Amino acid sequence: MATRQLVERARKMRRALTPPEARLWSAVRRGQIEGLKFRRQPPVGFHILDFYCAETKLAVEMDGQGHDRPDQMRHDAERTLWLTGQSIRVIRIAAEDVRTELDGVGAFITQVAAERSSR
Repeated sequence: MATRQLVERARKMRRALTPPEARLWSAVRRGQIEGLKFRRQPPVGFHILDFYCAETKLAVEMDGQGHDRPDQMRHDAERTLWLTGQSIRVIRIAAEDVRTELDGVGAFITQVAAERSSR
């Protein structure tokens, strides 16, 4: 269960989306991907996910340049391992890809979501 502090931090993050997050949010919100409902920055356990579809247990994580640092890569791997243990599929999308290839990113998310829906 999420703590009050985590929920408040998630609320602040929702109000301060990065430009790539805002762009991707506009592409996945309101059921635009396979009619599925995605939430932005929801707390899950002790983590805040970038985007999450509870119906398919699909987490979409946006990775900017900071995710290339070894310490951040370790943190991301540990987080992904925990989420996988909760039966949540994590896909990572490079922020640059959202800037330059939004249609391709949308198609990839659609493909993974469809695979998860048909399980």
